[in-house]
Amino acid sequence: MAEIKDPGAAYAEFVKGIWKENPIFVQVLGMCPMLAVTNSAINALAMGAATFFVLVGSSFLVSLLRNYIPKQVRISTYIIIIATFVTVADFALKALVPDVHRALGAFIALIVVNCIILGRQEAFASRNTVWMSVLDALGMAIGFAFALLCLGSVREILGSGSLFGIDLFGPSFEPWVIMILPPGGFIMLGLILLVFNAMTQRRLNRAKALARRTA
Repeated sequence: MAEIKDPGAAYAEFVKGIWKENPIFVQVLGMCPMLAVTNSAINALAMGAATFFVLVGSSFLVSLLRNYIPKQVRISTYIIIIATFVTVADFALKALVPDVHRALGAFIALIVVNCIILGRQEAFASRNTVWMSVLDALGMAIGFAFALLCLGSVREILGSGSLFGIDLFGPSFEPWVIMILPPGGFIMLGLILLVFNAMTQRRLNRAKALARRTA
């Protein structure tokens, strides 16, 4: 607890992954699960929750053990730690929500090779304190889950006329089936990235204009 000496820096580490350095919308990482499991909101939410658990748990353990892990075997050690948390998440989903577990299929096990998780261990958790690493992982995991849920919700609404399995438009609605297929994932991801980048650019332009007025 005493490791957090600067609340401002801790807050910055937490929020950066949610928007400024969002792993999907900014870094464009984790595209495989992003496109494969977001054909419905519930699948996106389950994958986001599993990734959240694995990322936060792995960052906590890697940071806690960073001074005891030899540099020569650090990557293999990170993978073992990540695989342990993935196994726990896999069994938990299978026991709690078997239908969702079947829908996600092999993509739960593939969290082991998710570049976002391994990247955070190498770039941040192995070089920072436990609480800063947990805050970094929380922000990145929330940002990743948020992106999955955005894409999954829009694809399910347009492709099935429902949200979390609840019918929204009645029997007269003609679903856009392409939206729950892989091409629909690419199309919707491209549109969301376009809107996200436009909002970011607009915010930067406002900041520059304000800086010029106050200079």
